[in-house]
Amino acid sequence: MKRRFPGLHQAAQAAEVPDGIYLVRIQRAQYRWHQQKPFYALQFEVVEPKHFADRVISGRIYCTEKAMWKLSWFLRDFGYDAELLGRDELEERALVKLHGVVKITHTTVNGTSLLNFDGFAPAARWEELSGSRATASSEVA
Repeated sequence: MKRRFPGLHQAAQAAEVPDGIYLVRIQRAQYRWHQQKPFYALQFEVVEPKHFADRVISGRIYCTEKAMWKLSWFLRDFGYDAELLGRDELEERALVKLHGVVKITHTTVNGTSLLNFDGFAPAARWEELSGSRATASSEVA
């Protein structure tokens, strides 16, 4: 049996958030064990810019020894509990609803589109970082 769904072929493209800088809120964080590259699977809800509000950005932050700097940067800029961070503890429930700024880009590897988190910043810097279109291509730090 065949079923027709008008617009089905465009649905994935329309839902995708383009490269840029976004003010986001963490909806979900879940640790995923992998033998070579353990990671946190993250879902962010876009808060700003308004025309992308309520869209979801999903991606990974790896927990390998080489990638620990990025995880630490993310936690610090999103306002994760300093006491827990000082004890090297990461509580998934403490991540939910934290706010921050994230810079994303998309890369295609072997025909698969991958989302990269290229930078993070505290939510308080949103106005400064989103002030002009030129900042969309600059580094978030």
